[in-house]
Formats: sequence, structure tokens, C-alpha cells
Amino acid sequence: MSRLVRIHTAKPLQDYTVQLEFTDGTIKDVTLAPFLRGPIFDEMRNHIEVFRSFQVDPRMGTIVWENGADIDPDVLYYGLEPAWMEAKTVQP
Repeated sequence: MSRLVRIHTAKPLQDYTVQLEFTDGTIKDVTLAPFLRGPIFDEMRNHIEVFRSFQVDPRMGTIVWENGADIDPDVLYYGLEPAWMEAKTVQP
């Protein structure tokens, strides 16, 4: 059985890019702008200081914001497309 890889630490870099350290020791710089879709992310898109206020939730193993927004750590680790992109590609 494979082990779940989650976010251990995160720090903001330039613009909407963050450096993520995962529980397996992998470090990745990820641009989160493509993931900030929908009303729950409005404030983060419009105010970089709100975006940078994220924290790592140790229970969930991902980055979260005070308003309850979060991003799936598997998407960030494996470089998967955001869910909204997948939905668009499935439609005829």
C-alpha cells in the first residue's frame, strides 16, 4: 500500500507561487493561480496579502485559508489539473 504524501510546510514566494515541502521530503515551487477559481477564492485572487495568509493544516495535510478554502494536496504533488479544468474537458 502506498503512503499518502501531504504538505508538511509551505511558504509564499513571488506572486501566487508557493514553495511546498511534502512529507516525503520533496520540495516543489508551485504557481497556484490556476487553482484559484470560484467564489471561495475571490478574496485571494483580488488581494495578494490574503492569498499569502494561508497555513498548513496538519490534519488535512494541505494549505488552507481562514475562509475554509483549500487545495487538494494530491493535485499539487502530482501536478494534476484543477477539478474545474477536468470538468471543462469532459463536456462535449
